Amino acid sequence: MQYRTTADLSALVRANIHKVPHDIDIVVGVPRSGILPAMMIALYLNKRVVNLETFVTGRIVGAGEESQYISSGEIKKVLVVDDSVRTGSAINKAKQKIIDADFPYQYIYLSPIVSTEGKEFVDVYFEIIDDDRIFEWNLWRHDFMESSCLDIDGVINVDPKFETDDDGQNYIHFLQHAEPLFIPVAPVDTLISCRLEKYRTYTEEWLKRYHIQYKHLVMLDLPSKAARLKWNKHGLYKAQYYKEHKNLNLFIESGIDQAQVIADYTKKPVLCVETNSLVHANLSGKKKLLRAIKRKFPRMYSKIRRIFVKDR
Repeated sequence: MQYRTTADLSALVRANIHKVPHDIDIVVGVPRSGILPAMMIALYLNKRVVNLETFVTGRIVGAGEESQYISSGEIKKVLVVDDSVRTGSAINKAKQKIIDADFPYQYIYLSPIVSTEGKEFVDVYFEIIDDDRIFEWNLWRHDFMESSCLDIDGVINVDPKFETDDDGQNYIHFLQHAEPLFIPVAPVDTLISCRLEKYRTYTEEWLKRYHIQYKHLVMLDLPSKAARLKWNKHGLYKAQYYKEHKNLNLFIESGIDQAQVIADYTKKPVLCVETNSLVHANLSGKKKLLRAIKRKFPRMYSKIRRIFVKDR
């Protein structure tokens, strides 16, 4: 699995802007995720930008103005942008909408990130990723949430402050009024926390208030904060659950230390909110090299891997 942040996307667009035809007249972003790279490209090239749904009605958005209709002859070449293309289904739907609009323009299709299969559906691309991949810009609404396990404090809401975490009335007030951080829109398989079981009702009420959908809420069955601190197996506790449930493909953890414990124990990917990075199990030097080769040179990977296997 690979992870790309919004900063990664920005850097990718900037490094490859020379591949984009500079004689385009307007950039069209495919909602929702395609609007982000479309806007980046439009800013670099100083071109107008509009979302697909507005474009097919014949409208554009002027700087600081209301929507305006496109004048006849004003546009000749259009760049249509989606953030990624894997199987081609989404970009083909966008193409059909453009066909149905029946405008007499030349269209160029671009996606910064494609699969080997997906690159056949666009004219311009910047990076090929054939592994499973997740993106920061659409993570919380992606259907990948349905096979994910999420920490609560530091992920869905801010962590409690030291003076608040008193296992008493201050902590109850925190549970009732915790500030939201990243609220998943898509349904989540499991929420897991080192909050104590005795605080389940407060936790469920808060989750309901923010319309968070989930199948399972796993909490720690210990009598007190003191017992939890003495126990001190926070990362292992989460890791064991993640490993035992084969349907879970991603863990989202707040802190890097626990994220590494979970990744090492399960050999499954962990997304760390603190570092905004995907954490994998610590690998031997040879395995690290193979993974890097697979990411950078996917076509050569199988041949090189066979050589490594023979050398064992």
